Amino acid sequence: MQNRALTPFDRVAVEAQRALETVLGSPPALRANPAAMEADVVLDEVERRHAAGLMRINHVGEVCAQALYCGQAAVARDDATRAHLLEAAQEETDHLAWCADRLRELDSRPSLLNPLWYAGSFAIGALAGLRGDGWNLGFVVETERQVEAHIDEHLASLPAGDGRSRAILEVMKADEARHADEAEAAGARVLPVPVPSLMAAASKVMKAIAYRV
Repeated sequence: MQNRALTPFDRVAVEAQRALETVLGSPPALRANPAAMEADVVLDEVERRHAAGLMRINHVGEVCAQALYCGQAAVARDDATRAHLLEAAQEETDHLAWCADRLRELDSRPSLLNPLWYAGSFAIGALAGLRGDGWNLGFVVETERQVEAHIDEHLASLPAGDGRSRAILEVMKADEARHADEAEAAGARVLPVPVPSLMAAASKVMKAIAYRV
């Protein structure tokens, strides 16, 4: 029996379930955690709190990435673009799970504002997608390039002994770079000048809040 087409209600239900799993659940990773081969070095209290703050930011980033990609996919006009977005979202689920694992190891927790981060990012993703698939992919490119840059900052700021967090971030950075390259190859358009600056400003606010809350 062929699968029936999803109704608008079905699509809303699917997105609601995905949001709940991302924000409140523990979505599993399909790939092994890159930190598994690294020794779990005991950090002093200042180092532990700093590493936890950085990994909480990265966890929020993955919550936002899930929401952005799902919002964009929900309104994508081309099946290939939708498939690209959902494939990238699955890899972001791996990142989300790895960051959550590391936060638990650091005796910390995700951001208390994750429902807000998700809702805002989904809305932004849907608005970007409504401009058309070229702009949709352009938004992916700019998002991933900015994520690469902040991961570089975190790699430089992590405590020297925190090899487990470092291993996770290095794989995440490689994945983000590949997502951006694939979006460019698929026909991404260059975003107008004010948009990247506004995205960077919003990201800066998010990072400052998520480090602590």
